[in-house]
Amino acid sequence: MRKNIRWAIVFLLFIATGLSFLDRQVLSIAILKIQEEFHITDVQYGMVNTSFLISYAIMFTLGGWLIDRVGGKIGLALSVGVWSVANSLHAVMTSFTQLLTYRFFLGMGEGGCFPGAAWTVYRWFDKKERALANGIAIGGSAIGAVVAPPLTIWLSANYGWRGGFLIPGLVGIAWVVIWLLIPWKKTDMAVEEPISTTKQDTVPFLTLLQKRPTWVFILIRFLLDPVFYFMMFWIPKYLSSVRGVSFEEIGNLFWIPFLALGISNVIGGWFSGKLIAGGFSINKARKTVMGIAALLTLAAPAIEWVSSVGVAVGLMAVFMFAHGFWITNYITAISDMFGQKATSTVVGLSGTAGAVSGLLLNPLMGVVIEQYSYRPLWIASGLLYPLAFALLIWLIPRIKPLFEEGQAHVIQEDISTRIP
Repeated sequence: MRKNIRWAIVFLLFIATGLSFLDRQVLSIAILKIQEEFHITDVQYGMVNTSFLISYAIMFTLGGWLIDRVGGKIGLALSVGVWSVANSLHAVMTSFTQLLTYRFFLGMGEGGCFPGAAWTVYRWFDKKERALANGIAIGGSAIGAVVAPPLTIWLSANYGWRGGFLIPGLVGIAWVVIWLLIPWKKTDMAVEEPISTTKQDTVPFLTLLQKRPTWVFILIRFLLDPVFYFMMFWIPKYLSSVRGVSFEEIGNLFWIPFLALGISNVIGGWFSGKLIAGGFSINKARKTVMGIAALLTLAAPAIEWVSSVGVAVGLMAVFMFAHGFWITNYITAISDMFGQKATSTVVGLSGTAGAVSGLLLNPLMGVVIEQYSYRPLWIASGLLYPLAFALLIWLIPRIKPLFEEGQAHVIQEDISTRIP
């Protein structure tokens, strides 16, 4: 029974992360109709996106902190519930101010998604299966990115642009009901101690900030998330302006890298678990897969020089495949080190760092592209993952638990310890 329940929970996490990416991408297509109907300018559209990113960045940390205290069941129900209601409200908007407000609440809800998924996987799976479960859970986001454009177009054609928001929002609300109906029994879980929200059984926020690994994970996400945003937001424009690919053909190509990402999320987790089953330590298994990922990203600069569009898209797919290997084991490594008491908080802190970095650097990307070319960005994309891996090896020599599971005692050096 436990095995069936926990994989059902992972499937629901897959749906939740898929909905998170689907719901945030609906507007990028529906805005074409919304601008015509409400005369919203491009500047106002930029403000709407900023509204989402601000609340998303803030709630990544606050949502993670909350989930570490109330648990994944209640925390994720609140998270998915808030963003699904906010997404549904887009369907009844009648003004720019309402759109700005609903977008803010969408980001507020979505900020708790990935910290909640990480906490839940840690709670239900042991070290051998944890990475695979994380890969499946995270993989939903990539599939959501693949499905979003054609699904939104189909919903808009059949039910209007408002239906493109309302129907996924109602699916999210139904998800919350199903999620709450699944029984969570202590004896079914991989981590056997009861969930506690007392101060003594949670790690104080300031204590986490005194730990060197916390800052290492934050730094890595700050470095790498802008690369992912570059791949997500700028590939269509690159294919159009540099490669001369038509709008229709971009739709036929853009999903390929994200499909590779979704597949690699699962394979990267499975591979890490197989290494542990074969005798690798947690430290060696996670870092082996992340090292392979960093090596694969070195293919990115070649995108600028290959002549074939097909080969260029294939290299983009290789890069996104590498990112799937990386992010699955990165999040799993956080759970390996911080456990039930702080995983969501640290995932949240690092996610906030990545969102802030993306918010700051995306305009700079536009300047680089406008005044120079895409070449510096492709080169940076290929070099930053190896740099992040080197920092991980240097600053976290061994991935191991920071805190005992029965109590919040520190069992590893803090940030004041001399860096090796």
